[in-house]
Amino acid sequence: MKDVSQKPDSLRVARATATLHAPATCIDLLRTGDTEKGDPLKTARVAGILAAKRTDELIPLCHPLPIHRADVHYELADTSVRVIAEVQTIGPTGVEMEALTAASLAALTLYDMLKPYAEPDELHIEDCRLERKTGGKSHYRRTLATPHSAAVVVLSDTVASGAKRDTAGAYVRDALVEAGFAPVEYAVIADDAAVLGDLVGSLVDGGIALVITVGGTGLGPRDITVDTIRPMLDVEIPGIMEAARAFGQKRMPFAMLSRGVAGYVRDTLVATFPGSRGGASESLAATLPGLVHLLETGRSGGRHPGGYGEGH
Repeated sequence: MKDVSQKPDSLRVARATATLHAPATCIDLLRTGDTEKGDPLKTARVAGILAAKRTDELIPLCHPLPIHRADVHYELADTSVRVIAEVQTIGPTGVEMEALTAASLAALTLYDMLKPYAEPDELHIEDCRLERKTGGKSHYRRTLATPHSAAVVVLSDTVASGAKRDTAGAYVRDALVEAGFAPVEYAVIADDAAVLGDLVGSLVDGGIALVITVGGTGLGPRDITVDTIRPMLDVEIPGIMEAARAFGQKRMPFAMLSRGVAGYVRDTLVATFPGSRGGASESLAATLPGLVHLLETGRSGGRHPGGYGEGH
């Protein structure tokens, strides 16, 4: 089964349809709701909603999801009924299969309740399809449309001395390249406030669009990153690292202890990630859609988004 633990939750909505073809006499029965088994439309609606909520039990490899809303409604024509299923959740994966399952089961329920009133060749289901989905990577992009420059600065006395190999910063660097950032600079320095301040200042002077520091966000005496970067920020954006901490806290209990900050230093977006491989990767997973959106619509992109940003 695919690992979705690094995907951030987002609002996911899917709409699927299926069409049942039937004689006009059966369509009349749907309108009146008068069959020997009860009201077909009401019964099929309940079946579809229940099917959406139990899709992971019916379809192999489907991830179980909390379904926040599921509904089934219909469009009746002279010799057909179109089943429309809409499903919504807040989670790391989409609800396409839940919507398709709801539409299919509702259509099958209608078939079952109408079959006493039609010949076998007069009833058939066709055109079960996903009509629309929103949310996730198809809605909130994790890659840039056009390249932007970036720099990853790793702060670690042990890595800088050669006593330990960097994995956290290297992961962030490679992930930024995969997300369309270019060029991506990479540097390792000791936990030194003066060196960090000078380096970030030179990157800002050079017009780098995004700077991510890795390390030095904790509470130790050598954790100087936040105390150095915060006074440099012209505009602080608390939500960036709030999102990273909230994402990390669901995965381990110490993410709350990171003091990371983010914001603009002139026109350069700066974010401070934890120094552990898990903390850095989770912070990037949580914030990358927002960073991409901000770089393309904010100061560096020529428009500054208000509230949640344009297009929300």
